[in-house]
Amino acid sequence: MSDSADEEFREAADAVYDTLLERLGESNPRPRLAPTRRALELLGDPQRAYPIVHITGTNGKTSTSRIIESILRAYGLRVGLFTSPHLLRFNERFMIDGEPISDEALARNWDDVAPYVQMADDELEKEGDARLTFFEVTTVLAYAAFADAPVDVAVIEVGMGGEWDSTNVGDGQVAVFTPISLDHTERLGKTIAEIARTKSGIIKPSATVVSAAQVPEAVAELRRAAEMREASIAFQPEDFDVTADAVAVGGQLVTIRGRAETYPDLFLPLYGAHQAQNAAVAVAAVEAFLGDGSEALRAPLVEEAFATVTSPGRLQLVGTEPTVLLDAAHNPAGALTLANALPEFFDFDEIAFVIGILRDKDAHGILDALAPLAAHIFVTQSHSERSTSSDELADHIEEWTHEHVESYHDLGDAIEAAREWAASDERRAVVVTGSIALIGEALELAQDRDWKAAAE
Repeated sequence: MSDSADEEFREAADAVYDTLLERLGESNPRPRLAPTRRALELLGDPQRAYPIVHITGTNGKTSTSRIIESILRAYGLRVGLFTSPHLLRFNERFMIDGEPISDEALARNWDDVAPYVQMADDELEKEGDARLTFFEVTTVLAYAAFADAPVDVAVIEVGMGGEWDSTNVGDGQVAVFTPISLDHTERLGKTIAEIARTKSGIIKPSATVVSAAQVPEAVAELRRAAEMREASIAFQPEDFDVTADAVAVGGQLVTIRGRAETYPDLFLPLYGAHQAQNAAVAVAAVEAFLGDGSEALRAPLVEEAFATVTSPGRLQLVGTEPTVLLDAAHNPAGALTLANALPEFFDFDEIAFVIGILRDKDAHGILDALAPLAAHIFVTQSHSERSTSSDELADHIEEWTHEHVESYHDLGDAIEAAREWAASDERRAVVVTGSIALIGEALELAQDRDWKAAAE
């Protein structure tokens, strides 16, 4: 394909994203399924063309989804993976065979889908209801693109919640739950029990449920939902677990006791004990999908899948001399997980955090988790309209921690200041965190600037 054709398709794909951005944003989901279901019905219900592994939870969804996808691909299956949000380009949300959907396929699928989306919009308008949102249309596009590919199986990550999330128009043969904690409380509920109840809505009749370790109130809600729908359920650590975990160069060595077999000494090129836990959930989910939890996976294929898995923006090393790590922790539970992983997997004397947090997040809870590790804090903001201004966040952090922090409106300036601070001592490091939007922008900077070279 010529360079001019490549550029034409890229412009067309970018135009699709720009068109969708004119709709109500994904930070404001509508608790409804009917419009998404109607648009897909008009398209011939593409979500019924392949089996689905459906994933929800508060933290760890994307990493767990990517590990599941990697194992299924190792088995020779063509896999569609739908995750959100993206870090750099919209195409990342639709992975086919381990790669983001091509610009050509994205634009072509949108041309196919758009008239039916318009028909659903028109029907909603006649009923006095709002047209499909950004995420509802993105879900329709994902299901249609996977049918067009076609894929053998789709791994679908919930956008928010579960019961009324637009992805729930698909029927997951396996429903997967990563750890559930408090987040999006204004929409999902004020307690873990309420949030777990909403998330349990992805459990379909006679499905198989696989859940990470949960607090008792979440366990009770998931068990109740599974019993109501006559679905079998497997919990960590009773039914599967990580039995050994050791730090290794570039990641860790893990041994996982699955439901059907134990898989020893697997190299996982991801940092953090939480990633080993995500991997255990992924193994149990694939055992459930391929053999109803009673047939062992082929160990060489699991080994291959683990060795090649990636999870961008999750304790991702993007710079050396000094070390720069990116992590998408954006709620207190995620920040605590990051705080636990740093001393376990790295040997830094001092850490500078570059932090930017969205207005609707628990900034105080995030800082409570990270501040004990911080030798220095550089406060900044992303370009998201939901971002807390750097000056406002800096004032709050100084009030909470009684420590002076530096504030930068520009993320690039904040990271360069942090790198300059860290460059004076090889045992210092920079960690950028606080929101997924911030991590996406930081990853783009890392690609544009040579952070693998020493700071000036």
